[in-house]
Amino acid sequence: MKAMVLPWPHAPLVMEERPIPSPGVGEARLKVEACGVCRTDLHVVDGELTQPKLPIVPGHEIVGRVEAIGPRVTGFSLGQRVGVPWLGHTCGHCPYCLSARENLCDDPLFTGYTRDGGYATHAVADASYCFPLPETGDPATLAPLLCAGLIGWRTLKMAGPAEAIGIYGFGAAAHIIAQVAIAQGKRVHAFVRPGDQAAAEFALSLGAASAQDSDAPPPEPLDAALIFAPVGALIPRALAATKKGGAVVCGGIHMSDIPTFPYTLLWEERRLLSVANLTREDAREFLALAPTIPLKMHATRYPLARANEALADLREGRLQGAAVLIP
Repeated sequence: MKAMVLPWPHAPLVMEERPIPSPGVGEARLKVEACGVCRTDLHVVDGELTQPKLPIVPGHEIVGRVEAIGPRVTGFSLGQRVGVPWLGHTCGHCPYCLSARENLCDDPLFTGYTRDGGYATHAVADASYCFPLPETGDPATLAPLLCAGLIGWRTLKMAGPAEAIGIYGFGAAAHIIAQVAIAQGKRVHAFVRPGDQAAAEFALSLGAASAQDSDAPPPEPLDAALIFAPVGALIPRALAATKKGGAVVCGGIHMSDIPTFPYTLLWEERRLLSVANLTREDAREFLALAPTIPLKMHATRYPLARANEALADLREGRLQGAAVLIP
């Protein structure tokens, strides 16, 4: 098999030829059809997530076909299309797992971070964290659902009831969940990197009610704000834009430091929340919902060998929608 491997943080990925792995107990081996390139991958490559298994094959938005099944795996057939997300294994016995909060598991494994991921021709995954996907359709447009979509869905749910929603950072997650919110009858206001007219136009083309620079005030007070850009300075801005009793939900796994801000921005029962990982129930809900909207997925495709280029384009904000590797 071929794999793009991160030897250490801040290094470019290198192509390696490896033996095709055999699935262990409870595992399945997939022939990868597509793997999304997520901002979390950037945080791994750039050393902002500090405890990866090294060397590591990144990638946690995997679409693949089941090629081999290990012992004690049921419910899957050879050739079936499945998806693999960021949360790749949980212990099943810690207090969080036992209280339906497996996203907070004390002993988890994360795809593309603490176990090898999908920047490869083949991947091995815990079958309990493989989810059936439509057998037809373009795998490149399915891949971003496995993280951008799932995290966006959990972020939207945590915001609670809302009619006017602000989305800060209009990348892969935002372009998916904006469409979901609009389909639910919500008004979506997009906030983009100052001067990024392309992102603003992209948001409007998907049905956003408005699009403006992230340092601009909203056209109406927000019931909730969803933050996907890893910029801590957005939190005080989003709180200032949010109504009394509203919520600001941070959907990313990493963010720059949050500047000090006056308590008055948080007062009046505004809520500041973070999203951590996902649960299998999130995945089942969202993957059932997505085909009913239907979503317009924007994916820029790269061959596997150009993974470094895809990461650079994401880092520099040269993409609209999602980047996807095709082995």
